[in-house]
Amino acid sequence: MRPLVVITLLGLSIVGCAERPWHGIVRSPADPAPALILAGAADRPVTRLRLDSLRGEVVVLYFGYTHCPDVCPTTLADWARAKRALGADTTGIRWIFVSVDPTRDLPAEAHGYARQFDPAFTGTAPTDAELKRLLTDWAIAAYPEGDPRTPDYTVAHPAHTFVVDADGRFRLMIPPGVRADDLADDLRRLR
Repeated sequence: MRPLVVITLLGLSIVGCAERPWHGIVRSPADPAPALILAGAADRPVTRLRLDSLRGEVVVLYFGYTHCPDVCPTTLADWARAKRALGADTTGIRWIFVSVDPTRDLPAEAHGYARQFDPAFTGTAPTDAELKRLLTDWAIAAYPEGDPRTPDYTVAHPAHTFVVDADGRFRLMIPPGVRADDLADDLRRLR
């Protein structure tokens, strides 16, 4: 074989072995996901959620609120499309919406909100104390904008979807606007 042919064939085999890019933002290194333990309180319906109990499953996690006028419903609608794109076998993937508006959202309301988009989605809401710990542990911010004593205030919150792999590592952040097929592709690769 001529040297040019060998070099060309070698180049093609290297290109063929290259890993395709992720659609989300890859967290490298993929550190263990922060704790997420929501147990409820005496004055709230108890909806228990322990992220560490979901090992073996890919967890798709979003921090939003039920009165959100834009990014929250858009994100959950994208989740529903991604779930449909995955087809019949969506075992091993959990979809969890966590409200960051404890003033208005109880766990049952957050759960009902998430289920509007797909019956397999779970929603919950932390107490004030749980939210404070969650924000610190996940290094995110969420706070009311406007007067929370009025019904029309909004809540600033992260716009990204957080993805935890089956080993409990925080692997991806999916920015808003990622196509549902691309989200499905990333989730397929993590299962």
